Order: sequence, then structure tokens, then C-alpha cells
Amino acid sequence: MSERIVVIGSCNTDMVINMERLPLPGETIIGGNFFMNAGGKGANQAVAAARLGGNVSFMAKVGNDHFGSRSIEQYKAEGVNVEHITVDNDLPSGVALIMVDSHGENCIAVASGANALLSPADVERAKEMIEQGDIVLMQLETPMETVEYAAHLAHEKGKKVILNPAPAMSLSDALLGNLYMLIANETETEFLTGVKITDMESVCRAADVISDKGVKNVVITLGSKGAFVKENGTYHKVPAIKVKAVDATAAGDTFCGALCVALAERKGILEAVEFANKCASVTVTRMGAQSSLPYRAEIDKMK
Repeated sequence: MSERIVVIGSCNTDMVINMERLPLPGETIIGGNFFMNAGGKGANQAVAAARLGGNVSFMAKVGNDHFGSRSIEQYKAEGVNVEHITVDNDLPSGVALIMVDSHGENCIAVASGANALLSPADVERAKEMIEQGDIVLMQLETPMETVEYAAHLAHEKGKKVILNPAPAMSLSDALLGNLYMLIANETETEFLTGVKITDMESVCRAADVISDKGVKNVVITLGSKGAFVKENGTYHKVPAIKVKAVDATAAGDTFCGALCVALAERKGILEAVEFANKCASVTVTRMGAQSSLPYRAEIDKMK
């Protein structure tokens, strides 16, 4: 039986326009295709993990509106435990406005709404869920004080605390010291370390900066170049799977959710990263956030 995964994070509804190219500042482009999709980094990671076979509980906050109730019902349908998703009457559910160009590149603006009210008190009320979990996965679309409180609580209880520092922002040494693993992309890594990622030597230097803060395991995703792992002082490069990307939305979230599933199945970190790469390679070939997340049966059929 696999270990239990607790995801603490954001729930958004994505409003996506697919267009030939991204507009310049002040420019209007007509002719794109519009669709709505469930999103939010926390929700994406929770659903990704559930679809890949994980035993997942999700803690979040939504507004008392159509977007919030619709999201909760969707998570239930995916097999995610929603016991600790709370409804706030003051702010609406979070939304994200996403533009995607013909090469799969995107730009995203997020209105956090109720996500901004997820509090340490909410974490405290969910303490039993965290205590019963084994892996706690978080991101940074909810208040930092809540992330720090949850990381400290989970670490004290002996859980594997994994942080995806997205969107990029400064992290305290106390938070980093509570992490079992940090999963960051190139942009986030450069922000956290001040090291410009240009080659494998610079990736190693950046990983050293992070691990020197007390993070036992560092994973840096490098897009089409694969992923880098620093595990217990040893460096590894994991190659990417070559595919034709159409939309990078939620690829990082798929990677995080998949890695947690593999760890929950007691795979080693390198094997977990290989599995996560494989899952993310499917996501980038599809449009949208949660609509692009793969199922385990699809992954098991891949070579």
C-alpha cells in the first residue's frame, strides 16, 4: 500500500485564450480560442497525484460561489479527499487568466481570492490529516505564513515535506530547514540562489546554495533538457523525453504530483524523477491545466 499524500495549496479556475502569439504591453490581439479549465497549483498537483494512483488529501480554501462548489465536486470525482477544503463567504474563488501562444509558451495572471485567506488556523484544524499523512506537498500560491506553519508542523511530525517554490519568492532559512525536498524550475532556482543557470556547472552551484540551507534533496527541472537532482551530496542528470509541446501549463504541477506518487510507492528519488519526467512529457502535449493531466494507465503503457 502506498504512503498517503497531503497537498496544501491553491484552487483556481483557469480562463485560457489560445493564440498565435502573446500580446505586447498595450496590444490587443483578436482571434484566439477561449476555454475554461480547473486549475491552481495546489489543485493541479493534487489531481495529478490522484490520477496517477496516489492516496491524496487536499487542503485549500474556495469562495462561496459557482467556481468553488464546481471545483470541490470535480476533486471528489477524481478521488481526492476534500474534507479540509473550506468555503469562505468574504472573497470569491481564485481565478487565473492564461494566454498560450502557438509554441506552447504562456503568460499567467492570478487573482488569488479565497486562496489568500488559507491560514495557519486552517492548518491547525487539519492537523490530524497531516499527522496521518506521509508526504506533504506545498507551493506558494497561498500565504507564506501558512506554508511555513504547515512545513514546521509536518516536519515536527516526521513527514516528508516537499515544496515547489512557485511562484518564485524569498524563502526563510527556517522554512528551508524543514524541507525534505525542494522542486524548482530554472527561473525559481535563479531567484532563490542568485546563480544564473547556463550549464551543468551552474546548476550544481545553485543546488549547493539550496542544500547548504538544510534542504536534503534538491530537484531542478530544466524543461526540454530534463531534470537535475542533488541527493545526499551526489549530483545526477535525468534526461527529458522528447515530445512536441503545445502547452506548458501544469507541466511542473504534473511533475511534482507524479514525483510524490513515486516516492509514496517507495521508489528511490532518481526513479521518482524519471517517472515525473515521463508524466510531464504527456501534459505538455495537451491544452489546459487539469484537463491535460495524465492517468496512470497512460503512463504504464509508455516505454
